[in-house]
Amino acid sequence: MDLVFKALADKSRRQLLDLLHQENGRTLGELCGHLDMSRQAVTKHLAVLEEANLVAVVWRGREKLHYLNPVPLHDIYERWIGKFERQRLRALHELRKGLEEDDDS
Repeated sequence: MDLVFKALADKSRRQLLDLLHQENGRTLGELCGHLDMSRQAVTKHLAVLEEANLVAVVWRGREKLHYLNPVPLHDIYERWIGKFERQRLRALHELRKGLEEDDDS
C-alpha cells in the first residue's frame, strides 16, 4: 500500500488516473495531449503508477495502451474508508430502528 499512497501523493499522477478513468486504454501520446508536461515526465509518472499496480499496460502491436487498475484503490477503500463508513451506516440503521419503534408505541 505504501507504493499506492506514494503514487497518489502527486497531483500529476492523480490527473493521469482521472484521464484513464474517463477513457481507459490510452497511449502515451494521448495522455501527453491532456497534460502540460514533457513526454519524458509523463513516462516517469506512468512508471510510478505501474509500479504501484494502479496502471496496467497492454501491448497492441507497437502501441502501448495504459489501463486503470482500480483494485489497489478498492483495497485502500476497504481498509481505510469502508470500516469507518460501516460504523456510520450502522448508527443510521440504529437511529431509524429507534424512530420506527417510537412510531409503533
